[in-house]
Amino acid sequence: MALKKSDLYSSLWKSADELRGSMDASQYKDYVLTILFVKYVSDKAKSDPFSLIDIPEGASFDHLITLKGKTNIGEEINKAIRLLAEANDLQGVINIADFDDPNKLGEGKSMQDTLSNLIGIFEDIDFSGSRAEGDDLLGDAYEYLMRHFATESGKSKGQFYTPAEVSRVMAKLLEIPRNAPKSTTVYDPTCGSGSLLIKVADESPNGLTIYGQEKDNATWALSRMNMILHNNETHTIRQGDTLANPKFRDGNKLQTFDYFVANPPFSVKTWKNGFDYQFGRFDGFAEPPEKNGDYAFLLHMLKSLKPNGRGTVILPHGVLFRGNAESAIRQELIKRGLIKAIIGLPANLFYGTGIPASIIVIDKNDAANRKGIFMIDASKGFVKDGAKNRLRSRDMRKIIDTYLGCIEEERYSRMVPISEIADPKNDYNLNIPRYIDSSEPEDIQDLGGHLNGGIPIRDIDALDDYWQAFPNLRQELFKPLRDGYVELTVKTEEVAETIESSNDVKVFQDINSRHIEEWWASHRETLKSIDSQTPPRMNLSKSLVTIY
Repeated sequence: MALKKSDLYSSLWKSADELRGSMDASQYKDYVLTILFVKYVSDKAKSDPFSLIDIPEGASFDHLITLKGKTNIGEEINKAIRLLAEANDLQGVINIADFDDPNKLGEGKSMQDTLSNLIGIFEDIDFSGSRAEGDDLLGDAYEYLMRHFATESGKSKGQFYTPAEVSRVMAKLLEIPRNAPKSTTVYDPTCGSGSLLIKVADESPNGLTIYGQEKDNATWALSRMNMILHNNETHTIRQGDTLANPKFRDGNKLQTFDYFVANPPFSVKTWKNGFDYQFGRFDGFAEPPEKNGDYAFLLHMLKSLKPNGRGTVILPHGVLFRGNAESAIRQELIKRGLIKAIIGLPANLFYGTGIPASIIVIDKNDAANRKGIFMIDASKGFVKDGAKNRLRSRDMRKIIDTYLGCIEEERYSRMVPISEIADPKNDYNLNIPRYIDSSEPEDIQDLGGHLNGGIPIRDIDALDDYWQAFPNLRQELFKPLRDGYVELTVKTEEVAETIESSNDVKVFQDINSRHIEEWWASHRETLKSIDSQTPPRMNLSKSLVTIY
C-alpha cells in the first residue's frame, strides 16, 4: 500500500524533533533526508529486482536497525552509507552528513540514543508500495522541513526550493508535446533540490534528458538523490557556480537546450565574483548592474536556449520595471520578441523572502513576429498556509488554462500589444498593474434604495449568469416596485425554498444528475479495478470535467 504523505510528514516531524537542540535547524535535513534516502532505496530494492540502486551487504536500512543501541553507532552508520555511496557512484552525495560528529549529535550515550531513535522513527515506514514517479517524495520532505524550520534556522532557503504548486505551473507553461522523445533536453542552471526539473520531466510520458547545475554542495547532493528516487537515469547534475563556471559548454560556447526552467536566487549582489565573460552571455545586451544579478541569470539562460527553445523562470517583480541597465536589457528583450508571457504571482510564496515574484515565459520560436506579451495578474489567487501563502488547485488551474487558451479576462489577463508597451508613456515598463487593473470594482451604495426601499435593477442584472441558467426564476423572485427598482415576491425567509422548488432549478439538477450517472456508468469498472499497483496518474480528470 502506498505511503500516505501525512504519515511521512509525521515521521519527519518526529525525526527533526529528535535532533532539535543538538544542531542548527538548517542542518536537520542533512541527517533526516539521508536516513530517508537509505530507507527508501532499501525498501524499493526489496520489491523491485531492477532497482537502479545496488544495496551491498552492510549498507541497507535493515543493517542500520541492527546498530541501534550500539556504542559505536555513529561510526557504523558512516561506514554503511559510505558502502552504499561507493557501490552506486554517489561519493560526496549521500555521505555528506557525519553521523559521528559529537558537536552536532552529542557525546557517548547522548549520540547513541539520538541516532537509535532517529533510525527507529523510520523503521515502521514502508516505501515498497510507493511510487516516487510523478510524486516528488524527497522534494515534499525537503519542503516540509523548510516550511517548519526555515524561520527557526534564521537562514534563507528560498533559493533552494520552489514550492510544488509553482513548479507544476511552470512545467505546464512550457507546453512540452506529449510525444516529445526522451532525448529532449531540459536545463536548470540553479537547480537546487532538482524538484523543478522533476516536475518538468513528468510532463513528458517518455521522460526528458535532464541537465542541472547547483552551487551549494549539500543541495547539489540532494538533487542527485532526488533524481535517483524518481528513476531519472538520464540526468547530469553538476556542482558549481553557474555564472562564474558554467559546467555545460562546447569549447568557448555554452551548450544549448530545448527547454530551461529556473528559480534563481533573487537579486544576488555578488554575481560578478569570478564571472566568466568568454561565453558572450551579454552580446547585444547591456551588462546587468553590479549589485543585482537577476538579469545575469536570465541572459545566461537565454544564451543556453536553442533557436526554437522555450523557458520559464521565476524572478522578482523588480525586473519588470527597474531602470538604468535593467531597463535597457528589458527593452532589448521586448524588441526581439523573446518574452512571450508574464504571470504575476502572490506575495509570500517562497521560503526566505516575502516579496512577490513573476513567472516569465521566454520563447525564441517565431520571436521576431511576436506582436504582444500575454500578461496574467494571479496575485490574488492563493490561500494562507501558516506563515506563507500557497496556490490552491483552482489557482493553478486558472493560470494554466488562461495561458494555454490565451484567454483575456477583465482584471485578470490580457494580451498587451508591443506598441502599447513601447509607447513613451510606458517606455517598456512591464509592471503588470500598468496594463491590468485588478482592483475590485467599487461597491456602489444606492441612496434611493436605502431611503425609499427596493432593490436596484442593476444589482439584479449583475446576476445575469444565473438568469441565463434559470430563465423563469427572476420573475418568480422579483416584481416591479417603481422605475429602476424591484421588490421580492416572497418573504426573505422564503427565498431559499422558492429557489429550490423552482421548475428551472429542478430541470438543471436533473440534467446534471443524469450526466453524473452517465459518467459513473462509464468509469465504474475502472475505478473498481484500482489497487495498490495502479499508477497514481489515472487520466480521469478530463472526463470528470465534462459532467459540469
